[in-house]
Amino acid sequence: MPYEVELKFPLDDVARIRRQLDDLGAEAGDEVEQVDRYYAHPSRDFAQTDEALRIRRTGDVNRVTYKGPIVDKRSKTRREIELRIGENPEDGEQFAELLEALGFRPVREVRKRRVAHDFMWEKRKLELALDEVDGLGSFLEIETIAKEPDREPARDAILRLAKKLGLENSELRSYLTLLLEQDVRRCR
Repeated sequence: MPYEVELKFPLDDVARIRRQLDDLGAEAGDEVEQVDRYYAHPSRDFAQTDEALRIRRTGDVNRVTYKGPIVDKRSKTRREIELRIGENPEDGEQFAELLEALGFRPVREVRKRRVAHDFMWEKRKLELALDEVDGLGSFLEIETIAKEPDREPARDAILRLAKKLGLENSELRSYLTLLLEQDVRRCR
């Protein structure tokens, strides 16, 4: 069973991180806009079980993703199942209708601009994503996919890269959680 092993860090100096990634030879992709729509389960509280269900649109491509509970408290390591659901906006809308017909309800949308960098570090393929999240600011996500026995070594490799980049204080909350907490503060 594959796990997504991820750490993300808020950034004060995006230009410095871009230079460091360039110096390390990380290959930058094009900037893309991602729109993530999160859904609540009709009979269990994903906030309590630490799960997530979302539809992500990147350009015209739509994917549905289930993220299981976090299994490592030092990183955001969790089982992830992701399926492509179509290549036009209508496919994502139809899938959203299907979810809502089954009792799922929309929770919130997260919008971001992302530049993904492919990078080999310690013989491990990583994705380094520079994210500009609407309402939250700039972040660097460092992630890889690992199988069960390789989860901790994958996490430790990410931590060593973060240290090399001078990154501390990883943010373990999701963008969704950060935005929902911000929404609550605004309502007070």
